[in-house]
Amino acid sequence: MLVLAHISDLHLDGTARATERARRVRDRLWRLPRRPDALLVTGDIADHGTEAEYEEAAELLGLRDGDAPFPVLTCPGNHDSRAPYRKSLLGVPPADGPVDSVHVTAGGAVLMCDSSIPGRDDGRLDDETCAWIESTLDELGGELPVLLAFHHPPVSLHHPLPDSFPLRDPDRLAALLARRSEIAGLITGHAHTPAATTFAGRPLVVGPGVTWTIRLPWEGEPIADRDAPPGFALHVLDDTGRLTSHFRVVT
Repeated sequence: MLVLAHISDLHLDGTARATERARRVRDRLWRLPRRPDALLVTGDIADHGTEAEYEEAAELLGLRDGDAPFPVLTCPGNHDSRAPYRKSLLGVPPADGPVDSVHVTAGGAVLMCDSSIPGRDDGRLDDETCAWIESTLDELGGELPVLLAFHHPPVSLHHPLPDSFPLRDPDRLAALLARRSEIAGLITGHAHTPAATTFAGRPLVVGPGVTWTIRLPWEGEPIADRDAPPGFALHVLDDTGRLTSHFRVVT
């Protein structure tokens, strides 16, 4: 069994408000009596993509000193910038290519995939990332269930804001899923609302936003509910490959 905590859309911007909300969620996760196998952070970690924002994120998430109680896995969103992300969040040389990584446990594997398009708000799993997914799955040998995590949902969520900036070329992802039965589900962020649906016959779970929650069209204005508490998800991938997700708010 694989147990994963999941946060998204911190939008750290140097303000006390953003820091306090992110720290409140961090503290709740750090105090869990049973530690998850990893924490997934699915993009828009920084609001402006600056080195200072990533330095704060690295400190807050325990990436700078390695003092997080479990592995912290990240991928970029549309507000993130790849070179500063690598340098100040991951502590590796800056570069402009996709930021992709894999985490393997006895209970399953998670592929953290870069769906960002530099300079744009919509997303795409580009040729390099798709080839990396295929080669990584080949190396894993099909024995473990696998989750793909990235920022942009590949389906409509019935709100004009996130639906205006979706994952492009979803048919390409659907074709990959059709070839790869070991992929048990997809985990994303971007929409600032917890949501659960399916894509190409697999579970698709969207994590809640830390910075603010989107109001759906039937909930009224304004679009951004800045008073809603930040949230996180807990995903359980069981020994049969079934994905179950739970959502919590942090008051």
